[in-house]
Order: sequence, then C-alpha cells, then structure tokens
Amino acid sequence: MDPDVPMLKKLTRFLFGSPAKVVDANQPEPEQDTRASTKTGKARKHYATSSNSPTRASNTSNLLKELDLQDVDIIAREDHCITRKNISPNALKVLYRLNDAGFQAFLVGGGVRDLLLQGHPKDFDISTDATPEQVKELFRNSRVVGRRFKIAHVRFGREIIEVTTFRAHHDIETEVEDDQSRRHIRDLDSAHTSGGMILRDNVYGSINEDALRRDFTVNALYYTTKGFVLLDFVNGLADIKSRQIRMIGDPDTRFREDPVRILRAVRLAAKLDFDIEKSTEAPLPRLAHLLQSISSARLFDETVKLFTTGKSAETFAMLRHYGIAEYLFKPVLSYLTDDNPIDTQFVALAFRNTDQRLAQGKSITPAFLYAALLWPVLRHELMQQNGNRRPTATQIQQTASDVIASQLRYTAIPKRFTAMMREIWELQWRLEPVSKRAVDGAMGHQRFRAAYDFLLLREEAGEDLGGTGAWWTRFQLGDRADQENMIAALQSAKKKRPRRRKPRKQSESAD
Repeated sequence: MDPDVPMLKKLTRFLFGSPAKVVDANQPEPEQDTRASTKTGKARKHYATSSNSPTRASNTSNLLKELDLQDVDIIAREDHCITRKNISPNALKVLYRLNDAGFQAFLVGGGVRDLLLQGHPKDFDISTDATPEQVKELFRNSRVVGRRFKIAHVRFGREIIEVTTFRAHHDIETEVEDDQSRRHIRDLDSAHTSGGMILRDNVYGSINEDALRRDFTVNALYYTTKGFVLLDFVNGLADIKSRQIRMIGDPDTRFREDPVRILRAVRLAAKLDFDIEKSTEAPLPRLAHLLQSISSARLFDETVKLFTTGKSAETFAMLRHYGIAEYLFKPVLSYLTDDNPIDTQFVALAFRNTDQRLAQGKSITPAFLYAALLWPVLRHELMQQNGNRRPTATQIQQTASDVIASQLRYTAIPKRFTAMMREIWELQWRLEPVSKRAVDGAMGHQRFRAAYDFLLLREEAGEDLGGTGAWWTRFQLGDRADQENMIAALQSAKKKRPRRRKPRKQSESAD
C-alpha cells in the first residue's frame, strides 16, 4: 500500500464527509459517460485513491505534492466525460513526452471545454512549466513564435499543438508611458501601458497562477494524464453547467489588459449559446473603444474567428448590440437599417450561407465574407455616381479601392483577400449574359463559382437583376444542346435590339 493513501483518505473524509471512491487499477479504464456531468452547485472534490489501486493512488498523491495545489477542485476520471480516445494522439504525445522529461503538462483551454460539452475540438492546447526554449529542445518539430506572448508550436503534419508556459502576475514597475519607450520593451519579459494593456506577457509562474491569468472560467480547466483528473481552480465546471461566460478577476481590469477579450466574450457566447455573466457583460459597451488600440492586422484575424464559429448572424447581432461593431465594420453600418431592407437581408443571407458551408464541412474564405459585408457600401457608392446605369470598369475598380481603403482603417485585410474581393465584385457585371464570348469568359474565370454564389444571394435579397442568377443556374444544369440553345437565344435577342443612332452633327453653316 502506498504510505500516502491513508493520509489522503483521512483528508478526503475530513474535507467532504465521505471516504474516497475505491478504484481497482487492474480493471480497464471505465467507459466514460457520454454527457457532461449534470450535477449542480460547486464541483465536488474527488481524490481517486485506494489501497487496491497503488499505482493510481501514487499518481494522485504525487500530483498533489508536485503541484503544491491550493484552492482547487480535483474531479476524478469517473466524474467527468473526457477520455483519451477523444483527444488528438499528437496532443497526447506532447503531454507524455513533457511528463517523461520531468515537466508538468496539462491539456487546457477550449479543447477541454469542448470535450466536456461533448464537442469535437479543432485545436488542443497544452500548458506546462517548461519554457518555450525547453519545449523546442524536446521537440525537433517545434518552433517558438510570438513576442508579446511567447509560445511553442509543435507541428505534426498539418496539425499544430500549441504549448504555453504557465504565466504569472505582472510586475507593477513595468509600465510603459509612450510610444518611443515601447521600442525598448523587446528585452522585457513583462510590460504594460499606463491604461493597463499588456505589451509583454512572458513572466512564468505556477499552475495556480496560470489559472488566474486565463481569461474566462470555462477556459481554465486542466486535464492531466496523471490519474486522468480535471483541475478546476475557478469554478469553471460550474459555469459550463450553468452555460455562462464569466471573466476571471475584475472584468474592467482584464478587458483593459487585452481588449481582444471583448471579442472573445462575444464569440464564445455566440458559439456555445451561453449567456455572458452580468458583471462580465456590463463593461462591454463602455470599453469597446479600447479595440482602437489593437493593431488592425490582429483585429482582422479576430474577425475571421468571429464569423467562423457557425453562428455568424448571432455574433454580428451581439457586436451591434454592445456597440462593438462600429470599431470593426463602421463603413457598412449606416446602410444596415430598416430603410435599406435589401442590404440588411443580403448581409443576413451571407451569414447564413457561411454557417451552412461550415456545417457541411465546406471551406470558406474571408474574401467572400468581407466582399458581402462591404457590398452595400460599393452598391450605394456606384448608384450615387451612375443611378441605374451600368458603371464602367474604371468606375468599379476605383470605387472598390475606395471602399476597401475605408475598411482597412479598422481591419487590415491581406492583399490576397482584397484581390479576390475585387474579382468577385467586378464579375457581378461581367456575369450579365449578352453573348457567347461573355458567357465563356465568365465561366472560365477562377472566381466564377464565388461570384455566381454572390449573385444568387443578391437576387434572393431582392435586388432586381433581370433573372441573371436564374439564367446561370439553368445554363449550368443544362446539357450541351441546352447551353447552345440558350446562347443562340442571346444572340437572337441582341440582333432584335434597335440600334441606337448617334445624334447628327449640325453643320457649321446652320443658324
């Protein structure tokens, strides 16, 4: 019997009024419940120890000693639904190798949260007491990235396991006052502005400190392969059960440290269909302006995340509700009103289309989404210039440049996406079927499919396009003979159009 087992059983009985559950280490790993626990109230502490289970008892007692745990709920393997078969094999490799090298290592963050919600995590993140440089030494297939927040990326083919080092609290003496001094923070491990925004976050600490440095309670649950237990320092499991997003610590302070947390709160609430806890929700409208201090490149990345959760319409509605959208998409907001039902409907349909593609496992591109979001701006600008007349190619190109430039002040859309946006927009006029040459040219364009989908959304939203979208649908569904007949009909209609006569010039001798 492990000498620590009686002590642990007494500790458990003293704390919780009942002995620890007996688990036989010789039995295979039990089948996990297919649902997250539905017990209410504060998560109960369970220490899985037993005289019949010396290996597991030793693992758990060693874990307690090793981590010097304080104020933590330990949820045993039989009281949560996480099982290794649902964890990426590559993430398990990283966990085991770090443990074998003498480091602490835990699965943490959204991966743990989604597993508890019976979801399928796209990413598995690991937290450890190994520094990024030590992780790099252990894994030849890794590299250290980031300056503000150093992390290690361990690559397995197309999968990247993100490994972060336990973070600690910041030194209050690392305040940076002005832009000139910020150039000298590259050698600092910790730095923040006078307003509280963190510029460097590379102060390492313990798991206890790391849990309090995380953003929301639902993201601060740690899973270990030592005993297969969950560690919960901030009642994150209770918030998952009650389906709410709660900030760890003072919300004002934490949002000021990193204003992007404002977007994360909205994204998580929309994605998980959770409520934002009242004290976390209250500062959102008041602090939304802090997003202006975030680089436009970082905000672009965050907006892509916002609209790739499968709940883009709900996300956009929340951004507008809290006054956040004006710091991300201000150029288009003035057109999304009750006075412009076609534009409002078009953007809503674009969100629906994005969510449907994600649900079907299809790829999406930020170019299509941004082209849709900014289409009302382009459409109205061209209408002001031309009325209902067809704009020239030069007008389309110049107006597209102006619209994109107005958005770049908020989110830095990469050139590879702005180029695609221009092509999708320009093809809206080239898709008008007027001749065989025009049809062949449009169908041969690499952006034809995206432009065609865009055209259908415009028609569905109520734009009067003379049946152009329906024509292209019939054309693509028809066989070769049908297509030739449709093109012949175009040419026949073109011949029947009356020719416009140029006005005759008056003779110089005319009075």
